[in-house]
Amino acid sequence: MTAEGSAVVPEGAAVLVVDDVPQNLRLLDAVLSPRGFEVRCAASGEEALELLADGPLPDVVLLDVMMPGLDGYQTCRRIREDPRTQFVPVVMVTASGASEKVRAIEAGADDFVTKPFDQAELLARVRSLVRIKRYHDTVVAQAAALAEWNERLEARVAAQVDELGRLGRLRRFLSPQVAQLVVEGGDESFLRSHRREITTVFTDLRGFTPFAERAEPEETMDVLRQYHAALGELVFRYEGTLEHFAGDGMLVFFNDPVPCPDAPDRAVRMAVEMRTAVERLALGWRRQGHELGFGVGIAQGYATLGRVGFSGRYDYAAIGTVTNLAARLCAMAGPGQVLVTQRVLDGVEGPVLSRELGPVELKGISRLVDVHEVLDVDLVRPEAAR
Repeated sequence: MTAEGSAVVPEGAAVLVVDDVPQNLRLLDAVLSPRGFEVRCAASGEEALELLADGPLPDVVLLDVMMPGLDGYQTCRRIREDPRTQFVPVVMVTASGASEKVRAIEAGADDFVTKPFDQAELLARVRSLVRIKRYHDTVVAQAAALAEWNERLEARVAAQVDELGRLGRLRRFLSPQVAQLVVEGGDESFLRSHRREITTVFTDLRGFTPFAERAEPEETMDVLRQYHAALGELVFRYEGTLEHFAGDGMLVFFNDPVPCPDAPDRAVRMAVEMRTAVERLALGWRRQGHELGFGVGIAQGYATLGRVGFSGRYDYAAIGTVTNLAARLCAMAGPGQVLVTQRVLDGVEGPVLSRELGPVELKGISRLVDVHEVLDVDLVRPEAAR
């Protein structure tokens, strides 16, 4: 085999030979087929365009110039006008005249060979254009894959942005763990109004109003920053739902939106830890001349819960006597006191040290309430704060 005949042909390389002379078709087939090319033949420009429109695209078109009907120049122009075939390499088979070569290039031909053609030259040009066509096909395929990948990426980014938006909204009132759980589950039905038994914790600072009146605004903001940071960490650790905080007041509840059978236990243990945390902060505040105490009220009962607000600004709220009761107990509490109802006390698991204050009349509550002060609980229970 000659050197030109041993050159590697890309697998499946196809050549469409277009000539109205059957002898020329047979000759080109005899040159190309033994070298590994798949040869397809068309006897006219019209037939060539039909094959290109209906069948798989070849890697190269060998196009004779002089043909009846559509000649080679017209056929080449039609190939270039069709978006499907505009990048298929075309080799014009011309006479030796320079004017025909110029016309071939103007018609859109990529190369040309002259009659009578040299087999080695023809094969070299065809192989070169097949490689170029394969490079082009690779680039097109990669561009399509990149476009598809970008589309999928954009969809994922949009989904993640939406998820982050939902997570951000939920984190306004849920612990990070619970908010993530809700987002991953994709269920926001809990935002609709519903009724459930909850344990409510209301906290505030004793002596805050007179402190805020005489302190500089920067001092007030610094105290609130420390206070909110300490209590917020505990709310998240115990997986409570933060209903709201306003100034020194904070309302947290348990057993909604995620049910927890140990809601009273979590509430009391969280409150006791909050008291300890605020006592540590109060040491520093006293050195600055600020006398601030900490009071907590905890109640258990049914409430209506759900999203309240307007477009662009929503909160997750609990409405019912139980929240008022917790607020009244908090208002009654002195510095360092955690006041709870009998029902809450009964729900605390493990040892609890408490003091009974007896039936108490509370503002806005029509019945007497059995109130207890929680002095201490057994905090050596790591599962209480998952």
